[in-house]
Amino acid sequence: MHSDAFDRYHHGHSLIHDLDPRVKVVVTVAFILSNALLPDAAWLAFLLAWAFILIANALSGLGLGFTFRRSFIALPFALAAITALFSIPGAPVMSFRFLMQDFTITDAGLLRFVSIVIRSWLSVQMAILLVAVTEFPKIVHALNHLRVPTILTVIISFLYRYLFVLTDEVMRLLRAREARSAGAAGKRGGGSVMWRARVVGNMAGQLFLRSYERSDRVYNAMLARGYKGELMTIHPHRFQAGDLLIGLLALVCLVLMQVAGRLP
Repeated sequence: MHSDAFDRYHHGHSLIHDLDPRVKVVVTVAFILSNALLPDAAWLAFLLAWAFILIANALSGLGLGFTFRRSFIALPFALAAITALFSIPGAPVMSFRFLMQDFTITDAGLLRFVSIVIRSWLSVQMAILLVAVTEFPKIVHALNHLRVPTILTVIISFLYRYLFVLTDEVMRLLRAREARSAGAAGKRGGGSVMWRARVVGNMAGQLFLRSYERSDRVYNAMLARGYKGELMTIHPHRFQAGDLLIGLLALVCLVLMQVAGRLP
């Protein structure tokens, strides 16, 4: 099983690693919500939020730049907010013509767009740190303890677990294709685009059928072993005084960020 395909957990015994997973999940969600609630151009608050992440990185033992290096892959998704450059009223900054249309970037639109990108970038860093210092099963059990609906936690748990199984199935299909049909007869480079599309379609159908049959077998096996729709764990989570103290300290820091973001 190719566990490195999706698993981003880094083993360690730092202060952040050993923190109760419920505290880490609550602080991560609160941090993301705090970022979303910050006003546009709250530069001091954004700087404090980044400092918060850097301190968490240092306490995790993963290095100050751990989340920084891995967060840029998510920045292209923030381009979905590019329309804010032109849709927010304000003083014109720059105008240009594209596809027979005139576009004008406003100062308010530019501030909104930059703020959205920074919010997204900081939130992604916090999420990366969470999955890097917390095993995924512990995150799921933490959500369960926090009274997230059981159906959601079960779906998330199964989705994560069987992504690895599906990855192995896809790799077996690819190996079988390479062994049996490296190229079409009389064709160079594996055939035409239509031939490749047909092969990919057949592989997708095979993957669906195999996944459906496997899911039926797995579910029947779970029922035979007493599955009742609930997640069980042999590692119960118990709050320690230090967990509560660190969680409260982190929440106080988030409140201070909100205050700093609204200073004149």
